[in-house]
Amino acid sequence: MASPLASSGAPFGRMLTAMVTPFTADRALDVDRAQRLATYLVDEQKNDGLVVSGTTGESPTTSDAEKDLLLRAVLEAVGDRATVVAGVGTNDTAHSIEVAKAAEQAGAHGVLLVTPYYNKPPQEGLYHHFASVADATGLPAMLYDIPGRTGTAIAVETLIRLAQNPRVAAVKDAKGDFFASSEVMLATGLVFYSGDDAVNLPWLSVGAAGFVSVVGHVVGAQLADMIGRYRAGDVNGARDIHQRLLPVVAGIMNRTQGAIMAKAALDLVGQWGGPLRLPLVEATEEQFAALRADLVAGGVKLAD
Repeated sequence: MASPLASSGAPFGRMLTAMVTPFTADRALDVDRAQRLATYLVDEQKNDGLVVSGTTGESPTTSDAEKDLLLRAVLEAVGDRATVVAGVGTNDTAHSIEVAKAAEQAGAHGVLLVTPYYNKPPQEGLYHHFASVADATGLPAMLYDIPGRTGTAIAVETLIRLAQNPRVAAVKDAKGDFFASSEVMLATGLVFYSGDDAVNLPWLSVGAAGFVSVVGHVVGAQLADMIGRYRAGDVNGARDIHQRLLPVVAGIMNRTQGAIMAKAALDLVGQWGGPLRLPLVEATEEQFAALRADLVAGGVKLAD
């Protein structure tokens, strides 16, 4: 199924949130709340794309069957008006291929492939891993370069080589090497997305198409406005939004693990954040209090 928003400049849309996965009080997958959250993100937070079953979605602790059910539910809720990208990456190429094929069958508009983690493959292994998974479906693939989590960065030469694969369309970058990424963009047609909310605005300045955000759970509309203003030439207006949101970014991304604080932030704005699965744990009372102050400082309207 083609993305409703695909274009050569932004094949996955521009403002995407890496969606948390809602669980019930006993930590079972909550499909109903997932659909409500997806609708809120698209309709109220102005997301034109969502990533499901990324690490913010606690993908290491959800089964393949749960991933499939979650993806189908989100597609049913918003798939006609937002790009829905399925996180399918693991550190096992064969398993990633299976998950990618299932995502294609479910109707995903694209797949997100994270660098294999823990086993630290060499660049040749990275190339063959990404190429093999990308070639397993007809879907466009977004590579996820986050060496702080995976232990391995995708080298410039490897990205240039992968860009020759027609299925490899984009990179979600949480590496923050603007010079290296600029080299890749100059040499290839790969589209870059900011994967680190702290540097969303700088990413636009070097050519990123948009964001794959965590703080977009509660300030997606403002981030979409930032993108729109920057693209319209209103750099000062985009900078004003960047500065206004600094407390929100710090509160969600710097106090503890991002999925923990994203769910806490959703609770604070009256959406369902809810519990997490171990080894992640819920925010403490102190973290909730600090986050509340951060959100207020960033202009976020909290629930009564």
